[in-house]
Amino acid sequence: MSDGTGPDPRAYRGMIGRFATGVTVVTTDDGSGSRGLTANALSSVSLDPMLVLVCVDHKATSYPFLEKAGVFCVNILGADQMDASNFFAGTTPADNPMGDIAYRTGETGAPILDGVIAWADCRTWNVYKGGDHDIFVGEVVNFALERPEADPLLFFAGAYRAIAPA
Repeated sequence: MSDGTGPDPRAYRGMIGRFATGVTVVTTDDGSGSRGLTANALSSVSLDPMLVLVCVDHKATSYPFLEKAGVFCVNILGADQMDASNFFAGTTPADNPMGDIAYRTGETGAPILDGVIAWADCRTWNVYKGGDHDIFVGEVVNFALERPEADPLLFFAGAYRAIAPA
């Protein structure tokens, strides 16, 4: 947060938005039902043990469920899954938090969305504070690359983008 003398948060967001990212939906189930949220802050952390991190806004409607569940699945979206990204980026309805998005249950109980490029089913390994977000580090218990030929859903400068041929 700026005190008026430091960098402008909106300008920072505009600058950091110039880093192209893939789009994921992070899903969880804390025993009260499945839900998810769209996230583009994803990184591999370690191979031994296999760890991945996602950054989650405290204001996300699924945040308290993810915090409680202790498990999550990172679903890497394809270019044809913009509707899923948009659905989970909004405030999901309390009576239908998965909407019409088809899924199956992973080993941890977290949902694996149908048609994703890849997924990583994780147990929460640690959670770190990161300002208005928390950094969830998950130990991968299972994963799959389901559509290796599919183009990814990308986000750049506040909009979805496509890969251009080189």
